[in-house]
Amino acid sequence: MRSDKIKKGMQRAPHRSLLRACGVTDAEMEKPFIGVANSFTDIVPGHIHLKQIANAVKLGISQAGGVPFEFNTMAICDGIAMNHEGMRYSLASREIVADTVESMAQAHSLDALVLLPTCDKIVPGMLMGAARLDIPAIVVTGGPMLPGEYKGEAVDLINVFEGVGKVSAGNMSETELDELERCACPGAGSCAGLFTANSMACLTEAMGMSLPYCATTHAVDSKKIQMARESGEKIIELVEKNITPSMIMTQDAFYNAVVVDLALGGSSNTTLHLPAIAHELSDKGVKINLDIFDELSRKIPHLTAISPSGSHTMMDLDKAGGIPAILKVLEDEIKGGNLTCTGQSLKKNISAARVKNDQVIRPINNPVHSEGGIAVLKGNLSPNGSVVKQAAVTEDMLIHEGPAKVYNSEEECVQAIFQNKITNGDVVIIRYEGPKGGPGMREMLNPTSAISGRGLDSVALITDGRFSGGTRGPCIGHVSPEAMANGPIAIVENGDIIKIDIPNRKLEIMLEEEEIQKRFSKVKHPEKKLKGWLSRYSKLVSSADKGAILDWVV
Repeated sequence: MRSDKIKKGMQRAPHRSLLRACGVTDAEMEKPFIGVANSFTDIVPGHIHLKQIANAVKLGISQAGGVPFEFNTMAICDGIAMNHEGMRYSLASREIVADTVESMAQAHSLDALVLLPTCDKIVPGMLMGAARLDIPAIVVTGGPMLPGEYKGEAVDLINVFEGVGKVSAGNMSETELDELERCACPGAGSCAGLFTANSMACLTEAMGMSLPYCATTHAVDSKKIQMARESGEKIIELVEKNITPSMIMTQDAFYNAVVVDLALGGSSNTTLHLPAIAHELSDKGVKINLDIFDELSRKIPHLTAISPSGSHTMMDLDKAGGIPAILKVLEDEIKGGNLTCTGQSLKKNISAARVKNDQVIRPINNPVHSEGGIAVLKGNLSPNGSVVKQAAVTEDMLIHEGPAKVYNSEEECVQAIFQNKITNGDVVIIRYEGPKGGPGMREMLNPTSAISGRGLDSVALITDGRFSGGTRGPCIGHVSPEAMANGPIAIVENGDIIKIDIPNRKLEIMLEEEEIQKRFSKVKHPEKKLKGWLSRYSKLVSSADKGAILDWVV
């Protein structure tokens, strides 16, 4: 066992002395040491219940013959960090989470890990750490929040963001917004739609790193506690069989994750996180890039209409059969032989799965859309690619051409929206919000929600930043190269005509190449005074099309 390095032999007497101070007994010195990486915090709704989940995991570990050691990672709530400087730390925090998991496991020679994430960057961050370590690991995602109810309809956090725009447009009173605010987020769990947190939980299960049905089992459901205990027991089996993440998160597993992502219509942020996780396994021959999303999006149909792409909730998906039911529908499209954390193949895991509501999980021959939920656009405005959640775009906006209105920050754009400077037909450009330029690649949920809430149905938004998984409409993000890396988005001027053609995967500025090159010579990037972690991050981070990973060769 790895942990023998800290507990076996005469020279480890000091180490054992410290372990005894933690209450470890003689009998436990002979057992595997299991780390329980808990992202509990009091300020993130998705994580406020994770102490209870961790206790259940530790009980399962103990009952199965292991010794659990709990430690914590950071966790940022994207919703609370939204639309101010705090959002710059969100994507960057993914790297800190991964580094924390690696550091704690390596420093204490842990034999295995049970990972307890819920929200947006914590799930991929923990998976990155697990992949990097390649010791037995299993994930227990904290589960979705129950939907709220407002005037007899299911609501979630995105309704509140859009409500702000409705109030400013005179379509909702402040009293109504107050009522909505108080009921939209009723308790623990990740926000109730198919936003980034729930998308990543679903893909974690699809890859085989969490037990079947884990992703959609809600935070307040007693089944989540049972699943946590089962996962604690299962990690000991994984240790005994030496089943590690690299044996589960293979190229086939990532392929399956992309297929499920497209079928669900998941968050566009998955195109950042899956490549970043895969990068940690590049020495095993694993590689995921935008080209794979592009290729599969043309043949994998969109099968669910979950908020923000439709009216269904994560609760509806869970009741309809969850991720095993989705995989069952996609059985001919996935790689069923892939090993999972159950110790069995994915095909074996879903053998008894069935769809319980074909209005929520549609059959292959009657999809919501014939193509997958995410489209990758390229052209002279995004040579290396950009991403749009096409499942959340109305048919009349799949092709759009209009004049650019250019802003060098999210704040400038939001101010313009609320000052009625954006009109239907416009193509809003927000730049210098990419991984380097932001830095931190902020989510643009505030401007997109304001546009939607104000009823500007034929406005498109393009950015080198990113979007919340809750964004809907013709919102194109991850434009690469970003403006700070001398991407063409840096040369766009007010009034330039921008052409968006999602069916043909094109994003173009209607200028001759000679004019584009002429403008490049005049570009002056804004100077930003940075300090602390963000200063280091901006120097090391790669472009969005590579997953915004850290490039340590500088």
